[in-house]
Amino acid sequence: MAVSRFTTAALLALTLSLTVAGCARDRAKKGDTAYVARDVETLYNLAKDTLDKGQYRMAAALFDEVERQHPYSVWARRAQLMSAFSYYAARQYSEAVLAGQRFLSLHPGNRDAPYAYYIIAVSQYEQIADTSRDQKTTGQALDALTELVRRYPDSPYAEDARLKIDLVNDHLAGKEMDVGRFHQKQRQWIAASIRFRKVIEQYQTTSHTPEALHRLVECYLALGIPEEAKRTAAVLGANYPGSKWYERAYKLVQEHKAA
Repeated sequence: MAVSRFTTAALLALTLSLTVAGCARDRAKKGDTAYVARDVETLYNLAKDTLDKGQYRMAAALFDEVERQHPYSVWARRAQLMSAFSYYAARQYSEAVLAGQRFLSLHPGNRDAPYAYYIIAVSQYEQIADTSRDQKTTGQALDALTELVRRYPDSPYAEDARLKIDLVNDHLAGKEMDVGRFHQKQRQWIAASIRFRKVIEQYQTTSHTPEALHRLVECYLALGIPEEAKRTAAVLGANYPGSKWYERAYKLVQEHKAA
């Protein structure tokens, strides 16, 4: 499946709240000496400038260095999240996921937690493989997107997550259809019908449902249970009356009656 990327530019725009605004206030915090604050600020700004230049891998390394050298500073928290984004922008998705998870483990109640969940979710989403390959990553993407919507339904990222959930479900349904059609070609009618029923029951809002119903009609007729085939064709006709799949299923049922 050719998944649609959420553009780097759009993601970068969402990081504006994480810029160096408020630096003076941070320096004034108890326990930060002038020298340490100036040093970490320089390092953070270097990482930010590198990110702005599109040197994403180098930026990620520099943000990681901010945390390594100054693990207890306010800058470290910002750098963790900016590191996650930089890895995403560099298409190093596994590293982006790990960085986002690290941020959440250290700052679960932080106001930027929704963004960390989003980075994790879209990084998983970008790793979705085509339906001919193992779909473990697809399931992980669905879990991450669902968790984001569950925790932060009103966040700026929820709408995009919901759209991606629909696309992931359609992808998973497509995988079930591929397997079902394979079993059908092998005349393994029961195995095929199980796959098609899964699409109908678990992914009924996807684009694959009309075909799944039609294929189920074919399986039932092959298994010698025409009443089930007739009932399934009726469901197909009630929900997708103008589709080519209903026309084919109706024709099959009529031909079986005449035989």
